[in-house]
Amino acid sequence: MAQLGVNVDHVATVRQARGTSEPDPVTAAALAELGGADSITVHLREDRRHIQDRDVRVLRQTLKTRLNLEMANTREMLEFALQVRPDSVCLVPERRQELTTEGGLDVLHQELELQPTVNRLQAEGIVVSLFVDPDPAQIEAARRTGAAAIEIHTGTYCDAPTALRAQSELAKIAAGVQLGRELGLIVNAGHGLNYRNVTPVVALGGIEEFNIGHSIIARALLVGMERAVREMAELVRR
Repeated sequence: MAQLGVNVDHVATVRQARGTSEPDPVTAAALAELGGADSITVHLREDRRHIQDRDVRVLRQTLKTRLNLEMANTREMLEFALQVRPDSVCLVPERRQELTTEGGLDVLHQELELQPTVNRLQAEGIVVSLFVDPDPAQIEAARRTGAAAIEIHTGTYCDAPTALRAQSELAKIAAGVQLGRELGLIVNAGHGLNYRNVTPVVALGGIEEFNIGHSIIARALLVGMERAVREMAELVRR
């Protein structure tokens, strides 16, 4: 049975829009746990556009489940992760100009830069995942870095303009999941998943955890955080 990680970044987005102290992503995370979240994900960006250092530190002290920190492969973020010691780190590509993460890491051409970070974090007992497109070459490169896990980028599937294209992208995800598992990797998935498109991905099997944020936060505005998480958890755990 797959697990559900809830990303609370966009609770912080609303807070930062007014520069106040609310809504608090820490409170949202607690409600997500009550709704059945198995982990909480936050992306601490270089420009601190939403999640702040304080948020990650307080979450580390208060969560009852697991803390998953998304971050770029930089010296600053590595040092921060080693201080806070989240349960897991997902290394992601990051550009200041992007609205959201636009694709997977180019692990194939960054193995030498990624490997020391992976080794350092995992030596401290922090599980490392690499955010990758469902591309066999990228998944194989991720395995060579020594990372314990991959998170397959599902955004291209979610944004597919036609049903035929969606089926094609879903087949790529299925092949990526199978390859990752054959290589001994933990396989997670996320990006762009919502209450309508997650079911076909769940049906593939083999995915350990789904990390979902925007669609849950959007629904929570209408029905509340606990209910929004509970409804997604039911879909993921079918």
